[in-house]
Amino acid sequence: MKTLIAAYSGVLRGERQAEADRSQRSHGGPALSREGSGRWGTGSSILSALQDLFSVTWLNRSKVEKQLQVISVLQWVLSFLVLGVACSAILMYIFCTDCWLIAVLYFTWLVFDWNTPKKGGRRSQWVRNWAVWRYFRDYFPIQLVKTHNLLTTRNYIFGYHPHGIMGLGAFCNFSTEATEVSKKFPGIRPYLATLAGNFRLPVLREYLMSGGICPVNRDTIDYLLSKNGSGNAIIIVVGGAAESLSSMPGKNAVTLRNRKGFVKLALRHGADLVPMYSFGENEVYKQVIFEEGSWGRWVQKKFQKYIGFAPCIFHGRGLFSSDTWGLVPYSKPITTVVGEPITIPKLEHPTQQDIDLYHTMYMEALVKLFDKHKTKFGLLETEVLEVLNS
Repeated sequence: MKTLIAAYSGVLRGERQAEADRSQRSHGGPALSREGSGRWGTGSSILSALQDLFSVTWLNRSKVEKQLQVISVLQWVLSFLVLGVACSAILMYIFCTDCWLIAVLYFTWLVFDWNTPKKGGRRSQWVRNWAVWRYFRDYFPIQLVKTHNLLTTRNYIFGYHPHGIMGLGAFCNFSTEATEVSKKFPGIRPYLATLAGNFRLPVLREYLMSGGICPVNRDTIDYLLSKNGSGNAIIIVVGGAAESLSSMPGKNAVTLRNRKGFVKLALRHGADLVPMYSFGENEVYKQVIFEEGSWGRWVQKKFQKYIGFAPCIFHGRGLFSSDTWGLVPYSKPITTVVGEPITIPKLEHPTQQDIDLYHTMYMEALVKLFDKHKTKFGLLETEVLEVLNS
């Protein structure tokens, strides 16, 4: 605004100078300045003022957008970590107040709706298309790369690698429409599978189901692959909690060699296997890695065995500054490349030999996918994908 006022003052001075020049010439005297010089000066002043104003506006808008991106990511991180527990505590508190009827009604609803997650949940296109997810995508940014078409007459099991700390690429690409998964794979319904325990927590379960997230258990997968028609794609983060324990920047390793359950499910239902690799997933958080045999790793494995997840000590950046520690992930690019589907026959009772055969094919396809695309996304040609046992 100050810039425009200054420019407008220049306009007035230029007009007064031009008027004085014309008056001087009419009395036969020399012009005080060249006619029109004020006008040329005026045009330059206005142009300069507008350029300065637009520059300041653009910078302010850029800062606002960046903060919106940070907030959009933080709300998901906090939802992932504390929403379920917080809502459980709130409902228990309400149960002890005069508003106890609200808690009773919700828990009654919960009992009747208990098995809905096992049948694919209640996805909401409105929620999947929220603008907040576009800010979420742009923060990193996150990109989904399609390499092959998928037939709508088939069902699929997508293997997502690596897990990272929170599987942020998996969530953004398949539980929202921020990267336009439905347009890239028309007729395919993605279901991101996660821990079944999340669906026992009030409110969090509704939030997860609205994005098309379902429990990663046999009952749910059997239902979606046998009683939900065709065109279903179940996304399984194969490495799970064990893989998250080795997540760290600069490391490309997957826990896969002894993970064969998803291959057996694919064979029983004749669902094609699709390998995926998400470049950058391990870069967004830094983690304290406990050595094998240490007390910290012992605690993590006990949690993993009895509860289903392994607690990690990790950090990202702060809310207001990238130079401080906090829960906001670092803004590193995440690019998820979807590979070529592996055609799987339907075998009601697959043998171990059948499982091993297609598991080997899957591992080879994943390594091939990594090697083909690694240099496009910042890795050296010499970088090797480690395939770990557990």
